[in-house]
Amino acid sequence: MPLILIILLLIAFSADAQHEHHEGMDMSSPSMTHAFSLSLPMNRNGSGTGWLPDATPMYAWMKHKDRWSYMMHGAIFLRQNFQNLNNDYKNGGKQFDAPTWAMGMAQYKTSNNGLFLFRAMMSLDPFTVGGSGYPLLFQSGETYKGVPLVNRQHPHDLFSELAIGYTQKINDDTDISMYVGYPGEPALGPTAFMHRISSLNNPDAPLGHHWQDATHITFGVATLGIRYKKFKLEGSSFTGEEPDEERYGFDKPSFNSYSYRLSYAPSRNIVLQASRAAIKDVDRTTASLIFAQRNLTGALVWGLNQEGDHHTEHSLLAESNYQLDRVAVYGRYEFVEKSPHELQVAGVVQQILPVHAFTLGSNYQFGSWFGMNMAIGVQATINKTPDVLVAYYGKTPFSLETYLRVIPSLMR
Repeated sequence: MPLILIILLLIAFSADAQHEHHEGMDMSSPSMTHAFSLSLPMNRNGSGTGWLPDATPMYAWMKHKDRWSYMMHGAIFLRQNFQNLNNDYKNGGKQFDAPTWAMGMAQYKTSNNGLFLFRAMMSLDPFTVGGSGYPLLFQSGETYKGVPLVNRQHPHDLFSELAIGYTQKINDDTDISMYVGYPGEPALGPTAFMHRISSLNNPDAPLGHHWQDATHITFGVATLGIRYKKFKLEGSSFTGEEPDEERYGFDKPSFNSYSYRLSYAPSRNIVLQASRAAIKDVDRTTASLIFAQRNLTGALVWGLNQEGDHHTEHSLLAESNYQLDRVAVYGRYEFVEKSPHELQVAGVVQQILPVHAFTLGSNYQFGSWFGMNMAIGVQATINKTPDVLVAYYGKTPFSLETYLRVIPSLMR
């Protein structure tokens, strides 16, 4: 078992479950709460209606006025990317690009324990990364000009979330919430990778993205949820198709899929979730553990895609980020089962191809101006190639990335 996975489990289950106070509230003004509860701290906000641990650090800007609260956060990576450089970029490639995203949120508190949410998320990927996305070895999912994208990560849509929500507080222990997005994110999987602090310094999407959290951009979603103390149960109806190749507009909603999710926060350090969905042509099941404790954050995510009785593919991700004052060290281990069709390799009859990737990176914060945190970083990835794919990828592909990262400063 990889060392990073062992560390994640030891830290997560050694967290002090006796602490019931919300330490995350100390990082921000008490006038802003969780997006879907007046009784929870804003630090629990994840993507869509998902949860993060209450001890999660926040990198964002905030403003308050009367009953209104506003928050904005995001990230920009100016990056040089070299994929499979030790095999002459075989099925890899090199590219200079800039993955980006930004999210703005407004909350309005009513006089009868009600809470309205308005949220928008955008990405400039269609312009700064390009229509075919960026090189990422063994990645698959979506298409460009009618051709499946393989060994590339697709760009995110210009409009990644436009959503509204309403929550009614019944008492301190109970909330009922509604969420509608076009686009938005159904109650499926963990908080999406770009919103997890354990992924904060890694510009790449996980290889298991389409097994775990790819539905974070769904053109048409409606979710109903109820929280009771440390538990939250949710159900969603949503559009099951992937976003189309036209990255600037809005796809037609069909609401042909559904999902349900149970989340549990046993302490301020840990959030667990289990979810399942029927997504048009595939059934997806996920489970995850996300933790935050002092300077260390991490996530353990499992995802399963099932297309009929004979097409079952697992994925596992373990990632962590250790943040010192100016230096961050982070890692990610990934295991994904992919088919020859998904990787577009001819003449390979093996049904399941196990893909492994281990990433280790570090960056240094060299300055903070106008509320922006600036860091330079480098990360390296080593893949273990299935024997039947050595002719396509080489035996042990090695990839390297250098970047300048810009995010909002840490809220104190």
